[in-house]
Amino acid sequence: MVESLDHRKASSKPRLYVTTKNETARMFESDFMEFFSRVHPVTPLILYLPVVGYMLYVAFWKQELSVFVVAGFFLLGMLLWTLLEYLIHRYIFHYEPKTRVGKRLHYIIHGVHHDYPNDSKRLVMPPSISVPLAFLFYGVFLLMFGRFAAGAFAGLVFGYLCYDMLHYATHHFPMKHGILLWLKQYHLRHHYKDDHAGYGISSPLWDYVFRTTRK
Repeated sequence: MVESLDHRKASSKPRLYVTTKNETARMFESDFMEFFSRVHPVTPLILYLPVVGYMLYVAFWKQELSVFVVAGFFLLGMLLWTLLEYLIHRYIFHYEPKTRVGKRLHYIIHGVHHDYPNDSKRLVMPPSISVPLAFLFYGVFLLMFGRFAAGAFAGLVFGYLCYDMLHYATHHFPMKHGILLWLKQYHLRHHYKDDHAGYGISSPLWDYVFRTTRK
């Protein structure tokens, strides 16, 4: 089922969700733009697993770092991803603009996901956004970590993949037991109970640090 994007979707009045079904909304009049706004959930794995592998190759064989050093920076990269995930979700995805253009842009970036949270083709980040960000963060990591950047960046990208896959799974897989069930319930409360809390998806760590868990 496809519904057209109308002016009401760009209004300032917050709405937690529209549907719990696997439905979608057309966001662009251009078929070209519309096509690239939809992403198969396997796409990030195809694009970025080779990046993780190559970065580990650089760390081990080109930089000749020890297993313990690479493992440490890999874990640091994963931790930094969870912080980035939290900050982006809280301060960019949930920023509330005042202008008409800002509201339209906000809806395209994240508002559509809250209106159609189970839209299976709009749950992972489009490469048109993730690829430029990957280059940006790799440059930042080179400045921050120097010869240790490859190991840390491998961890960051792996953390991003965990986030994308877990985000898709929370909306489409049963996840009936243990920590996976808890993470699913944690994220779905963000959608259906309080979208001003619970910004962490792959980890609730920073929600506890910054006290944005649901009261």
